[in-house]
Amino acid sequence: MGIQNKTMLITYSDSLGKNLKELQDNLERYFGTAVGGVHLLPFFPSTGDRGFAPVDYDEVDPAFGDWSDVKKLGEKYYLMFDFMINHLSRQSKYYKDYQEKHEASAYKDLFLNWDKFWPDMRPTQADVDLIYKRKDRAPKQEIQFADGSVEHLWNTFGEEQIDLDVTKEVTMAFIKQTIEHLAANGCDLIRLDAFAYAVKKLDTNDFFVEPEIWDLLAKVRDIAAQSGVDILPEIHEHYTIQFKIADHDYFVYDFALPMVTLYSLYSGKADRLAKWLKMSPMKQFTTLDTHDGIGVVDVKDILTDEEIAYTSDQLYKVGANVNRKYSTAEYNNLDIYQINSTYYSALGDDDRKYFIARLIQAFAPGIPQVYYVGFLAGKNDLDLLESTKEGRNINRHYYTKEEIAQEVERPIVKALLKLFTYRNQSEAFDLDGGIEVETPDEATIIIKRHNKAGSHVAQAEINLKDLTYSVTENHQTVTFE
Repeated sequence: MGIQNKTMLITYSDSLGKNLKELQDNLERYFGTAVGGVHLLPFFPSTGDRGFAPVDYDEVDPAFGDWSDVKKLGEKYYLMFDFMINHLSRQSKYYKDYQEKHEASAYKDLFLNWDKFWPDMRPTQADVDLIYKRKDRAPKQEIQFADGSVEHLWNTFGEEQIDLDVTKEVTMAFIKQTIEHLAANGCDLIRLDAFAYAVKKLDTNDFFVEPEIWDLLAKVRDIAAQSGVDILPEIHEHYTIQFKIADHDYFVYDFALPMVTLYSLYSGKADRLAKWLKMSPMKQFTTLDTHDGIGVVDVKDILTDEEIAYTSDQLYKVGANVNRKYSTAEYNNLDIYQINSTYYSALGDDDRKYFIARLIQAFAPGIPQVYYVGFLAGKNDLDLLESTKEGRNINRHYYTKEEIAQEVERPIVKALLKLFTYRNQSEAFDLDGGIEVETPDEATIIIKRHNKAGSHVAQAEINLKDLTYSVTENHQTVTFE
């Protein structure tokens, strides 16, 4: 099918119904033409991190369905799948073969060996301190082989997620085989999860290591292109890195928009939002929410440090049931640079503010991605949070089909479905077209989108202080209520 300039839903296979069949049925029954694509979060057999510790990519987790269900979904929606280019489960057949056969294993070079990576007498504490890591210790894990010997492997993320050595032929063969397999089963776009961690190099911080990271991306893009799919590198970091990736003509994420939009709605000021929309590349996917928390690190230098602190403080103050402790180790939070909350609750469960946030997203450069909880204007799920003690589960409610039927009757959800149906069908949002942004006063922002020919012009005028807005296309009023 290929990527389309239509709103992409982000969902797990069992979050809008129990499995892939129920997901498709609920999408067709309740979401209509508001959804054009689906980012199907990891649906492979996995041993941790809600699917992000894949055992392999050969099959669909039987709890969700099978490849025929995935392919059927792909007949109606363009699809994005995740490929965890940095790691693989330690329960995978590859890891177990290595553990059993050690140096005789065909996969001995697939995993990055910590001990062999370092020269004699290293790593020093300075080496370990330099690494951009997700833990408060060296990112390594012991592996005990069947012959009784012990070594250590790189382990950046959770205990189940063992890092791959992307410099080796066996790893590139695995990457090629996996991409070809995903493409053959309905994938149009591959999200390269945690790709910035994939290249490790002596005397660097092992994060987005240049120029090697570009060589890896080019190889993966070539492999994907041969199978007719595109790639979306996933990275949470300073916006200038996203811009570098965009300059190489890759799709990127707009992970800064969530905090910029919150700041704008909390403060009633339009200047930061206007500046960001003018800067943003058109070849991107926009977000306000994802399966993770609301990113803070992504917005540095777009907002000042004081504005970031203000936005975070306001989020905890006005956000419905948003507590600082939900983003701490007490709730197994892996990333101190994210705040755990649904976007609706971050805006105080306020329908008006929330709709304006989504209106901003619909008019921003790029293609909108809307997380399933966000599409249904979902509140923080404190029951799931407390039962699991997993901070990110506050934004991972499991909806039954009965709940979905109720939620789509709410005025805010009806308005969202109309908004994204309009966004999908209007010709003004052509990615080859342009954007103009004006701020006639402190609180007002006017966003104009037009196609390349200039024959379709859509305009949203929003007052961030009194929460009024109007939308027109070619001077005709567009309504969503």
